[in-house]
Amino acid sequence: MKTTKTVAFPSSTRSLLAATPLLLGLACIAPTALAADCGAVTIANMNWASAELLAEVDKFILENGYGCDASIVLGDTVPTLTSMAEKGKPDVAPESWTSLRPPVTVANIGEGKLLIAGKAFSEGGVQGIYVPRFIVEQHPDIKTIADAFKHPELFPDPEDPGKGAWSSGQQGWGGTVIASQYYKAYEGKKSGFNLVDTGSAAGHDGSLIHAYERNKGWIGYYWGPTSLLGKYDMVRLPSGVPYDEAEWSRCNKVEKCADPKPNEWPADEVNTIVTKAFADRAGPAYGYLSKRSWPNAEVSKMLAWMADNQATGADGAKQFLKKRPEVWTQWVDGATAEKIRAAL
Repeated sequence: MKTTKTVAFPSSTRSLLAATPLLLGLACIAPTALAADCGAVTIANMNWASAELLAEVDKFILENGYGCDASIVLGDTVPTLTSMAEKGKPDVAPESWTSLRPPVTVANIGEGKLLIAGKAFSEGGVQGIYVPRFIVEQHPDIKTIADAFKHPELFPDPEDPGKGAWSSGQQGWGGTVIASQYYKAYEGKKSGFNLVDTGSAAGHDGSLIHAYERNKGWIGYYWGPTSLLGKYDMVRLPSGVPYDEAEWSRCNKVEKCADPKPNEWPADEVNTIVTKAFADRAGPAYGYLSKRSWPNAEVSKMLAWMADNQATGADGAKQFLKKRPEVWTQWVDGATAEKIRAAL
């Protein structure tokens, strides 16, 4: 017959053993609690390459580094930022250009309903009216936008060769509104130009590429950093007049304003904007977005890689995270960086 032996543990050990099920339970709950704190996060993917890249990098890091349930939603500048202000969704707009924000967004930032988490591009962004460099080299009298409007013959409209083509961009872009207001301000129709709707982002790029590669003039809205400006030598034309902030707000960026005046396109801060509801619950995930600021050169390099490899934003995000840890590890703590590496 086997004798059962009773083992007496010290009181400290008995306390630890009694607590073990609770500790194991807490260990199991902890990752879930972290995810619950961050919760479901919707990230705006605007319809241009850098915004797609930023959105996909944020999605990967928020999911794998912070346990968020992250998803991408498609949108354009004005409707997305208006929805964030009025409906509280999406939660995050990774790339918001200062001059393109609708008035409702500016008001809601002032009221604290929307927050500027940090700089999306450390050096900001540039946008404005561009022409090929070979045009200004062949025609040195073209120094400003007003000078270009004197030469519709140098920027022929493929659909109406007797007129010049002013390419303002696709509908839904904040830059399209401003470029269209420039068309009014400089009396483009009177000068012999058609206001061209390029239909889509791809159509807008295609119109520039088609003209440039045939050594023909092109004039219209563009911005940087972009892979296209890295590939094609384009010159940004100044307006020829000083920047007037009051006029810019009154009319240059207001689509229905009937009497815009020539104005200089100001330099832009490019920020990440979040809803207050997300900032309040996100904890460390919000901290990441406040630190995540891309060097402009990195953005251009990645966009060029994406263009050369016909890659998506998701492809670009993984390439960046794999190849450039010295950049993104500055945005997160060591433990979070290890989680992201493991997910790759």
